[in-house]
Amino acid sequence: MTRKNLYGNNGPARLISRCRKVPVRAALFFVLLMPLLVGIIAACDGDGDDEAKSLTIYSGRSESLVGPIIEQFSNATGIDVSVKYASTSQMAATLAEEGDNTPADVFFAQDPGGLGAIEDMLQIIPRDTLDKAPAWARSAEGRWVGISGRARVVVYSTDNISPDDIPTDMWGFTDPAWKGRIGWPPTNASFQTMVTAMRQLWGDERTRLWLEGIQANEPKVYEKNTPTVAAAGAGEIDVGFVNHYYLYRFLAEEGEDFAARNHHLTAGGPGSLIMVAGAGILSASDNSENAAKFLDFLLSPVAQQYFAGQTYEYPLVEGVNVNRLLTPLSEINNPSVRMGDLADLKGTQEMLRSVGILP
Repeated sequence: MTRKNLYGNNGPARLISRCRKVPVRAALFFVLLMPLLVGIIAACDGDGDDEAKSLTIYSGRSESLVGPIIEQFSNATGIDVSVKYASTSQMAATLAEEGDNTPADVFFAQDPGGLGAIEDMLQIIPRDTLDKAPAWARSAEGRWVGISGRARVVVYSTDNISPDDIPTDMWGFTDPAWKGRIGWPPTNASFQTMVTAMRQLWGDERTRLWLEGIQANEPKVYEKNTPTVAAAGAGEIDVGFVNHYYLYRFLAEEGEDFAARNHHLTAGGPGSLIMVAGAGILSASDNSENAAKFLDFLLSPVAQQYFAGQTYEYPLVEGVNVNRLLTPLSEINNPSVRMGDLADLKGTQEMLRSVGILP
């Protein structure tokens, strides 16, 4: 069976061309591991009856990141998978609008905020699936489960500054000395999740003051993480607020001469948040069994190793090796915030609009 992209060849979530080597490397990866993959799927595929072999996924994750793993699931199971790609916030808004009439079976989101925004539309996930991920990385109500981990970092231009120049926490960037030197992607779902964590940790008043302080420093605005990292590498900005793994894709493409690196804030706080990409099954789904198989597959060792090895994310399943390039999670000063507490995406967007950061 083939994987269908409901947006065609010009889906809005495609990354820039320099990042398109990921599927090529992933193809080789799966050629080597296909026997194990087929065994895993066969073990949970039941008695092979004639039930409908279809699945519709609404993906807030970009096709270049998750397309290969979705395609391998389809090939291994024979399930005909259709995928609709957009940003996580766009997908959440679409699901809210469609309601019980949505054709989606699975929502695969970039962050907990998007999942939390439509959590009442998700069904309870089977306990044996939930238990494959750690308790901190899933919904308290069991309606979605984390698939992979991403760390918030400050990406910096190695041509312009050194790590010693970077503040110990996010508040330090409100200093007027950073005027014109910062880049950020305020429409990005992960950025908005970080602001949600900031509201949890600092409260709304201090968070608003931080946003106003960064605005006063005239940050350069980018659509998402990839161009923010590219701008740091080109020296257009000194620092940017992004997820960790985008840098490693540039390094894989351009080599060690790429003039940007990641920095983990030593004081922790919202700028050091470890968040998850996650997925849930729609209550309106007519293909809940296939959806559950997909979630089990994403949490299998094979898929988890794909995220670790091919997209430079942190695996959530025990026994899967973290990419050697990444800072171990135990060395990151991750604030104590449950993923389920990051669901107030709407409140964060309202705050961003009130400050004039979003239209």
